[in-house]
This record gives sequence, C-alpha cells and structure tokens, in this order.
Amino acid sequence: MPFKGNKWDWSKGIGKQEILDTISDKFGDFEELENPKHSTSTNFKVKGHLGSFAIVSTITNPFCDECNRIRVTADGKMKNCLFANSETDLLTPFRNGEQMNEIIINAIKTKKYSRDGMDVKMDADHYEQNRSMISIGG
Repeated sequence: MPFKGNKWDWSKGIGKQEILDTISDKFGDFEELENPKHSTSTNFKVKGHLGSFAIVSTITNPFCDECNRIRVTADGKMKNCLFANSETDLLTPFRNGEQMNEIIINAIKTKKYSRDGMDVKMDADHYEQNRSMISIGG
C-alpha cells in the first residue's frame, strides 16, 4: 500500500497493464476469469496453463465501486478503508461493556466512496499520513 510508513513511492510501482503486458509477453494469451462479487482483485488464467493469478490494482485501477470491506486493526480500531486516516476505537467501548452495534453502524455511515474520498489522482498528502500496513494489521 502506498503509505509513507511503508516507504512507498510510485517509482517502485508497477501498474496493472504493465503486469498484464509482461505476462502476455512471457506466457502468451490469458483470459480474465469471472470475479467474485465485491472482489478486491481481478482474476486471470493463462491459456494452456494450470492455476490462475490475480492482480489487486488499488492505485492504477481502483475497485472502490465494488468494495464492501472494513478492517479491524490489531489494536482494536475500525478502518472503513485502508486509505482512511480516520479510525474508530472499538476496543475501549467494548472493554467498557458498551453496545457496539450503534458505534459500528455510525462509523460505517462515514465510509467514503473512493479511497477515503480521494479522486482518481492519488493525493500524496492524504495517504502519506496513514500508518504502515504492519501497524494496521495487513
């Protein structure tokens, strides 16, 4: 994920089309498989070969319109999107015996459409404020 804590910059990135071009050059024709509903990856199979492969193209081909995911971090926070800087503390109210349904539903209602509100162009100032994936739990 393109977070500063991961020491990411686009010079290390490889786009979906570049991956597909490389696979085509090395292995020949491939076909896109039917993807499960709400999949975060695009699944493919190289014709004449066993197995399949998938590409998660969050940067070059976002899948936000199909995403129905939230993440609970290792330290008890809920993130509506990996790109979200905001998190909802679930651990403290849980430990205090509070009802969790309303807390979770209210947090989900704030989920933004695309990469925590970023448009197609990546907003470096936004994503660089995020924690590293290892501290998020991924």
